[in-house]
Amino acid sequence: MAGTREVRRYARALFRRHPRALAAALLLHAFAAVAGLAGPRLLGDLVESLQHGGAPGTVDRIAITIAVFIVVQAVLVRFAYVASARLGEQVLAELREEFVERVLAIPLSVVERAGTGDLLTRTSRDVDALSRCVRFAVPEILIAMITAVLAIGALVLVSPLLALPLLLAVPVLVASARWYLRRAGAGYLRQNAAYSQVTDGLAETVEGARTIDALRRQPDRIRRTDADLRRSWLTERYTLFLRTVWSPSVEIGYVLPVVGTLLIGGWFYLHGWVSLGQVTTAVIYAQLLIDPIDRFLGWLDELQVGGASLARLLGVHEVGEAAPGQGQTPRGAGMVAEDVHFSYVAGREILHGISLTIEPGERLAIVGPSGAGKSTLGRLLAGVHVPGRGSITVGGVPLASLPLDRLRTEVALVSQEHHVFLGTLRDNVAMVRPESSDDEIRSALAAVHALDWAEALPDGLSTEVGTGGTGLSAAQEQQVALARLVLADPHTLVLDEATSLLDPRAARDLERSLAAVLKGRTVVAIAHRLFSAHDADRVAVVEDGRITELGSHDQLVAAGGSYAALWASWHGAPVTAAPPRAAPG
Repeated sequence: MAGTREVRRYARALFRRHPRALAAALLLHAFAAVAGLAGPRLLGDLVESLQHGGAPGTVDRIAITIAVFIVVQAVLVRFAYVASARLGEQVLAELREEFVERVLAIPLSVVERAGTGDLLTRTSRDVDALSRCVRFAVPEILIAMITAVLAIGALVLVSPLLALPLLLAVPVLVASARWYLRRAGAGYLRQNAAYSQVTDGLAETVEGARTIDALRRQPDRIRRTDADLRRSWLTERYTLFLRTVWSPSVEIGYVLPVVGTLLIGGWFYLHGWVSLGQVTTAVIYAQLLIDPIDRFLGWLDELQVGGASLARLLGVHEVGEAAPGQGQTPRGAGMVAEDVHFSYVAGREILHGISLTIEPGERLAIVGPSGAGKSTLGRLLAGVHVPGRGSITVGGVPLASLPLDRLRTEVALVSQEHHVFLGTLRDNVAMVRPESSDDEIRSALAAVHALDWAEALPDGLSTEVGTGGTGLSAAQEQQVALARLVLADPHTLVLDEATSLLDPRAARDLERSLAAVLKGRTVVAIAHRLFSAHDADRVAVVEDGRITELGSHDQLVAAGGSYAALWASWHGAPVTAAPPRAAPG
């Protein structure tokens, strides 16, 4: 969450990028406000003229002049709003583009730790709130401020004495606004955070619906949703309470200047200090001030909502900036993990002092029972997570010191989860290297046995896939992800069950093809299918967050330990495993 100072600094910088557009919008609004102030002054002149028996044509002349100013004001307001809307859309477009860049720069570990619900709320609800603020609240507040300042100036020019009743509203408006503003910012931040929890809980429930149904945990999820909704309701009730206190105070502040100007102006007129025309003009100006002040204070509430949303969006930027990255260059593709400890939750360690050296060009298989920490170790080796203790280096440089773009040229992770983006099949494969030719894309697809079905699509590589396009099976989506990997050509690959959605025979053929294509690359394969381990140079057995065995397939089978038991079980032969042994080094 960004602080108030950062939010204000960013907002100022955002509008300073468009000085001409901002100046044009402000000038148009100022001219429109001046045109609107001519009417009350002319009405005051009309009253003066009638009071002193003015010529009959005076009324017509003043009426026509007022009509002209009304038309001029309408035209100026129209162009002023168009200028403000254009400026708002430009600012909003820049803000959205920058936010996307910030989101894509966030370390995956931060996204996983925060939860997708919070990020979804920021990208949807907070962006929408900020959109409304930029397009409507900011221009309306500027218009209100310009109109109010000019109206007060006009009233002072009419008679400084008649401007004094305006001071009656100052204590009421200032005191109520300060009371509200001290509480509103924090209140809206809590409201948005509570809404994020609702979104996060609902997303988890929908994604895990089958698991919830199988384990009969529906009551737990209902209680969680009820609790989240109640928390959201309480935060919204609090911000509503602030508005219900503030709004009546503001309404009183509106009425005081008008009543005060009418009464005090009448008293001044009876004593001959001001004319009847001046009193008339002053009362109309005091009445005219209600609209800009009302708009200012009304949109000020929207500005608080937008400020809270901007603080949450800029908070994403601060997370991205806080991510480590020194720009060092690795001196090779070798990877070393030294005394690595890791926990997702404090006090519940998943990995316990793992040390592992992976030579350049080596193919390492990581096997073990479910929940042993294999995928967690793979994510650490891929730089998704940072060790709690210990270090992981590639080419002698800590993974944590590499910027994200540099990291992904050194180490790439392909997990069980894949995504096909809306667009052509060509774009989906070439997204890692947009400048790739069709021949390179076809070679990548051929390497993962996907070229046949790809060319059989209605438009070949130009076929639209993803949401609303030609549907791909889970296995085809997985092959697209692997084709991206082939095209990306990183030094080190971490495959976390990358062929899990294919049948065993197809998966084995695919892995052999990948092995040929990726020859000379460092490969870490995490798998339950032991044929992957059989083809590896070395096998690491992970049990209870520790590497208990490390060696080649033949060495581990001969040792008769946990791996030998897994291999025998894979082939259906009963074998009694020897007690687990700690891996050397």
